[in-house]
Amino acid sequence: MTFDGFETLAIHAGQEADAQTGAVVVPIYQTSTYAQDGVGGLRGGYEYSRTANPTRAALEECLAALESGIRGLAFASGMAAEDTLLRTIAKPGDHVIIPGDAYGGTFRLFSTVLERWGVRWDAVPQSDVEAVRAAVRPETVAVWAETPTNPLLNITDIEALAGVAHEAGALLVVDNTFASPYLQRPLALGADVVVHSTTKYLGGHSDVVGGALVVADAELGHRLAFHQNTMGAVAGPFDAWLTLRGVKTLGVRMDRHCANAERVVEALVAHPAVAEVYYPGLPDHPGHKTAERQMRAFGGMISFRLRGGEDAALKVCERTRVFTLGESLGGVESLIEHPGRMTHASAAGSPLEVPADLVRLSVGIEAAEDLVGDLVAALDH
Repeated sequence: MTFDGFETLAIHAGQEADAQTGAVVVPIYQTSTYAQDGVGGLRGGYEYSRTANPTRAALEECLAALESGIRGLAFASGMAAEDTLLRTIAKPGDHVIIPGDAYGGTFRLFSTVLERWGVRWDAVPQSDVEAVRAAVRPETVAVWAETPTNPLLNITDIEALAGVAHEAGALLVVDNTFASPYLQRPLALGADVVVHSTTKYLGGHSDVVGGALVVADAELGHRLAFHQNTMGAVAGPFDAWLTLRGVKTLGVRMDRHCANAERVVEALVAHPAVAEVYYPGLPDHPGHKTAERQMRAFGGMISFRLRGGEDAALKVCERTRVFTLGESLGGVESLIEHPGRMTHASAAGSPLEVPADLVRLSVGIEAAEDLVGDLVAALDH
């Protein structure tokens, strides 16, 4: 029997009851190696847990199902997933187009690691598809997209960008961390690879660090699996188990994240201390129509700018009590941060530098009235 419902897949894909005991939860196979039935006689294909582990395999199968992909691969972190992907598809002399407001860690990987290895890159505002087309070179091997972007919440038309990438013989890679597969499925819109920091919405409880790749092509999946094993930054079995546990409730959590974010946005738009709100659910957001077309809802991430400048932004971050000052996002608890001095400090002085008066929120699943009251009090202070 096959299932199509997202919530059903999240609970059951790769997670059949244990054949020996009937346990309905995938066991944590906390082992480094496996007994073999004679030299080369592997039981179930397992020989060493860097290469494969049953708990990790369950997570990888589940993620592939949720993203409608051919193969999923789980890593020790989102950055480990990105690094493995890029060293699989690119070589010295190749070129990659990244977002003009990419995540700070992605920018740092390109600007301080891959650039020294000889991979060239250009940062282009990807809401402008023609600007991306103009940036393509003969040596371009990938267009790397985020949508919504971190932290300015810009929206990229995935289908249009896939057309540009494929015309150039390049791959389209989409970081789907902000949306999660519940809200958006890039592979169904033409992307070749989806990247996740599973630390965020997929894990959902701020208790595990991980990353993932999901691909649409089996041959690329095979190449990535070879590099995953060779480079070794794999998800451990307990981390994979924690992520699987989080994935089971992704759908219901995302519904609440989105509903709470809408209430918070409404309050921010109405507050005189707020100069501008970035949220793709707002009708006047430049990417609203695109987001409406390719997303189920608009997500739990919000950014806003303060009329009082950087000092006002820092003070708001310090005054909240329900929103915890901290990096990361996507957990059940609400977080607030100053991107310019925290998650995107590595972009300071570059074309990707974020506004100093910007505050980013990860809206959790607490009572919406408490979240709104906390922010309003911080803004009114």
